[in-house]
This record gives sequence, structure tokens and C-alpha cells, in this order.
Amino acid sequence: MTEESALFQTYARYPLALTKGEGSWLWDDKGNKYLDFMSGLAVTNLGHAPKKVADKLKEQIDTLWHTSNLFVVPKQEEAAKKLAEVAQADAVFFCNSGAESNEAAIKLARRYFQKVKGEERYEIITLGKSFHGRTLATLTATGQDKVKEGFLPLPAGFVTVPPHDLKAIEDAITDRTAAVMIEMVQAEGGVYPLDETYARGIEQLCRDKGILLIVDEVQTGMGRTGAWFAHHRYGIKPDIFTVAKGIASGFPAGAMLGRAYLKEAFTAGSHATTFGGTPLASSAILATIETMQEDKLPERAAEIGELLMDQLRRRLKGNPFVKSVRGLGLLVGIECAEPIGELVLEGQKRGLLFVPAGPNVIRLLPNLYVTEDEVEQAVSIVASLIEEKVPTPSAQA
Repeated sequence: MTEESALFQTYARYPLALTKGEGSWLWDDKGNKYLDFMSGLAVTNLGHAPKKVADKLKEQIDTLWHTSNLFVVPKQEEAAKKLAEVAQADAVFFCNSGAESNEAAIKLARRYFQKVKGEERYEIITLGKSFHGRTLATLTATGQDKVKEGFLPLPAGFVTVPPHDLKAIEDAITDRTAAVMIEMVQAEGGVYPLDETYARGIEQLCRDKGILLIVDEVQTGMGRTGAWFAHHRYGIKPDIFTVAKGIASGFPAGAMLGRAYLKEAFTAGSHATTFGGTPLASSAILATIETMQEDKLPERAAEIGELLMDQLRRRLKGNPFVKSVRGLGLLVGIECAEPIGELVLEGQKRGLLFVPAGPNVIRLLPNLYVTEDEVEQAVSIVASLIEEKVPTPSAQA
């Protein structure tokens, strides 16, 4: 751009202007084509411009856009019922984003104890390397100091402990503790799936101590990890969990879900939203869920995710630049020995879009319809970038 932007410069933007998308592919304003392995940061789970969602939005846009949550919104009721069914939950609160859904979860946990149980519990225990949002409460909950710089004083009521240390959580629990809040895969923190024994230990600890378990599924929900929600794969049952990103295929939407016994805490006037669950948002959510059900996309993500990780591990085996290939479903990370910023830019030049998860981790987030051929293309480009930077010893021989 030649003239100064009117925007606050809160993003270090890549030098691309993307103008069109279809399936796994994007085009920029110069006509260049890119294989998209970032999906708008796990948002466009059905690929770009999915027809069924588009058709439902077009139909709704000619009928009704917005009223208010002061009235019954039939589409919202329908979307809540469908989401609760696939999520195995009892109650839904719709909002507009992941940060808002996590705010709602924090508020629900506090209010449950203070208004229903009559206990002055308000603290939320979170894990180091976690990421829960950009509002003052959710960035305080986040276990990464970099997001907190310049925003002091931070609100009280949050305690962060090291990940994969169950005793640290137990030691942090007091008579002020309301909940433990975790991600099943710490995506922004480096694509670290929680150890299954550890995750189940947290669930049991919460039950034993009489506190709530909150699972942040903003990035891992909606089939991304090979199940409707990642906690389904772990076999645990949180009291509260959250979702956004892939819930409406790119239309801004989020939701906080909970168990039936928590309904008593969120009574009329206790929490609200202007744009959550509008007829437009609800139409996009419904169409997204129906499409995923029809094409069994969570199951497909599990299968294609294994293929993607297997191909990466085979191709990169023995390369000293690669420390680990890990992930769950179609949320995959390649931990490298050095920062990978230049690899991201070089990938763009070769027609592949991906993003970091921290300075040293390549994060791959293809859509849930990604084909085997597209996986092979992406693996070939990523592996070539790495092998050109640091050749694999066997390849040199």
C-alpha cells in the first residue's frame, strides 16, 4: 500500500491481499494461487465458500438478519439443539468469538459458586503455554506473558501453573478456586496435545475437590482434532466447554456449552449478547453442523490427519532441524530447532500458506475436506523448505 492505512496496526501482516477462495485454495489480487493450510486459523473447516452454508446464508439474508435476544429466535433454538446434540452438552450460550465464549465460561463458573452454591469461589487455574483470548480476563487467564505486556493492572482471580504437573494444580487449589481451565491441545502455545493420563487426572482432581472443569475448544472443536470436540477423544466430560472458529465456517460466531446443573447460575439478566445467535449466525451454524454430519467430517479429519503426520514423519525423519512432529487430527505442529518465520514467507512464494505456533513451530491447519493429493503437495513443499535449510544426512549420502 502506498497511502497510510486508517487501521490500528495491531497485525504484522503478510504482504498478500487474498481476494477469492474455493475449497482448499485461495487467490490473491494478482491472480496467484495458494494451497491453504491455515484455514483462517482453523476457521474455514469446510474449505472456502462451502455451498450449503452459502445457500443457507443467502436464503436467510432475504428473510431476517437481526432482531434481539429479547425475543424468541427460532433458528437459534434449532442451532442450540443441534449443537448440544453433537457436542453432548445440555445448554448453550451463543456469542460472537472465542474470547467471548471463554469470558462466558469464566463468568458462569464464578456465578455458579457464588449464586447457586453460596461459596465465595472465583479463582480459575490455567496452564502455562495456554491461550484463551485477548480480553482483559482471557489474556490474564492465558499462560503466556507476551500477550499481557502493557495491559496492567490485570484482573484478579487467575492462577497459572506449569503444564503436565498435576501436583502443581492440586497445590494451587484453595477455598477460592472455582475451576481449572485447560485446552486439550495447546495450539497457540506450540501444538502440544495434553497427555491422556494427565488430562484424566485433572478431571478426577476437579471431581474430588468439588470444582468445575472448563475446556477451551475454540480452536480444537468442530471436528478439527478428529472428533466433534477434542475432549471426546480423551474420554473426559467437562462441566463447561467453549467453541468458536470453525462453528460457522467463517461467519463470526462462538458458543459456551455446559451441563444441566449450571442452568440455574445463568438466569435472566445475568449475561447477555447483542449479536450472538442472530438468524444469520444460526443459519451458518446449522448448515455447518449438518454438512459435517452428512459427510462425517470429524472421522475424516482423524484419518487424513494421520496421513499428514505419517507423511511428514517419513519425509523429515533424521533431519536435525526437526525436533518433533505432533498433533491431533488436522491440527499438526512441526517443532524446529530454530525460528521458522522465513520458512513461512518462502512457503507463500511457493504457493503454500501456513502459520507459526510460537517462534519455532510450523502449524498446519488444512480444511476437513483436504484431499490426499493436497496433503502430498503440502508435505512436499514443507519438506523441501526444511531440507533446503538443513539437509537430511541420509539425503546427502
